[in-house]
Amino acid sequence: MTSIQQAVTPPAQGARAPFSPRRPFVTGASGYVGRNLIRHFVAKGCAVVGLVRSAKAAETVQGLGAIPYIGDILVPTLVEGMRDCDALIHAAADTSHGPASAQQLRTNQEGTRLVFAAAQAAGVTRAIHLSSESVLATGRPIVNADETWPLPRNPAGSYSRSKAAAEQIALSFSGGSLDVVVIRPRFVWGRDDTTALPHLLEAARSGQLAWINGGSYLTSTTHIANLCLGIERVLTGGRSGEVYFITDGAPVTFRQFASQLLETQGVEPPDKSVPRRLLHAIAIVGDALGKISHGRIVAPLTLQSFATSAVEVTLDISKARAELGYEPAISLEQGMAELRGDWEWDA
Repeated sequence: MTSIQQAVTPPAQGARAPFSPRRPFVTGASGYVGRNLIRHFVAKGCAVVGLVRSAKAAETVQGLGAIPYIGDILVPTLVEGMRDCDALIHAAADTSHGPASAQQLRTNQEGTRLVFAAAQAAGVTRAIHLSSESVLATGRPIVNADETWPLPRNPAGSYSRSKAAAEQIALSFSGGSLDVVVIRPRFVWGRDDTTALPHLLEAARSGQLAWINGGSYLTSTTHIANLCLGIERVLTGGRSGEVYFITDGAPVTFRQFASQLLETQGVEPPDKSVPRRLLHAIAIVGDALGKISHGRIVAPLTLQSFATSAVEVTLDISKARAELGYEPAISLEQGMAELRGDWEWDA
């Protein structure tokens, strides 16, 4: 195993001094992103501490080579688990795209506040808040967005709203002894996926999957290995108080990407299509009924889900390239080959 390499050139104006994490603390450690972060940083020689909520999750984290710490982001005792940690990667979140819930607000907002307060109290010096491009989602296309795009006044739903608030909470801790950076991936996919791919497979196998307007609109994507690399680059460089998009680079059509994902699992993509306007109307009415009924009426589609999968969402990663030296390590073709079992990413 080798340690993360220090930069050999002076940092840019406003950039942080070169930094190699020795003992990162990862929230959401047994989740999809968390498991891959453990693999990534353990392979770099780091002693990773992973926050988990159960003995079963602790076994998973320990089996990956990390040190499990049983706790909860909503309980203000995390400072003990972060003792002697020099970095924080806050990956835990309630990612539901359904109706608004008090639990989602507590997890994404109050949970973020408690995590970063604990990091500050424990003497952690570098922290990453893992966010999402969904903070920009309204239901309208997001075309080649960069980090200067303002947060919308009327976000698509509770997930977008709570994650945007969480970003601001995390960034409020930046300064003094703690550097905080926000990272926003889009459509995380790849090996060990227990989120997007299983849902896509379930929809396809049940006959419920249909292409929206033929699925010809573009989407940015982020392979899990590219996300881990982007997080490493943010930890070792970047600028405190800043936001960075991390993706696979060039966008692809949603239909092409989703079809290839299905085909890696031996599932034939569907041919049927539905009009975007119809689904948008269903989402708007459904959200309204859910709000009026205080959640008693559960809509078949929310505007939050529509905004994620029914319109173009493409991101400009020029800032990450220029400031972090980030370049995607895994191509679309390599990622698909890995899912088919034809190729293995061993870095």
